[in-house]
Amino acid sequence: MIKNIRRRAALGLGAAALGVAAVTSVAVNASAAETTTPAQPAASAARGDVVANPSLDIDAALRAAQATLKAAEKDGHRVTVVVLDRSGTVQVQLKGDGAGPQTAESATRKAFTAVSFGQPTSALAGRVTGPGATLRDMPGTLFLAGGVPVTVDRQVVGAIGVGGAPSGDLDERYAEAGAATLR
Repeated sequence: MIKNIRRRAALGLGAAALGVAAVTSVAVNASAAETTTPAQPAASAARGDVVANPSLDIDAALRAAQATLKAAEKDGHRVTVVVLDRSGTVQVQLKGDGAGPQTAESATRKAFTAVSFGQPTSALAGRVTGPGATLRDMPGTLFLAGGVPVTVDRQVVGAIGVGGAPSGDLDERYAEAGAATLR
């Protein structure tokens, strides 16, 4: 059973299952959704083999999202705000009253683009033109203004994306207002 997981992890297919096994200290049967007690304790890694990936904590993410939404609502715009952690996972999503159904996807993709490239989406927009493959071909990205990275000591720790204002420039202004609460 564990050999099967290791074989799949080596192929890049079972990494998630292996991660669950390591974190929860249970053996995972890759062919069924059952767990059993492991025969041996989980292996541990040396400190030098582990990297730290700082991210916003949930309180900071919520505070930034609320400030972003408040800035948009003050101007009368109905938006959705998404805050992602460093790995691109949604920490907070606030859909303002009356925000359209497309705004959540837009905000998420803008934040994902900003956290992935460590730049505001407006700065990246010029790099997606021309013939052939460009950054625009990367899944999950959106090169419209409205996504800003959040940094600490020049290290990206998250991103804020906004969708729904009448222009990307406004979306980005609101995202910046939220990011400013974290400085």
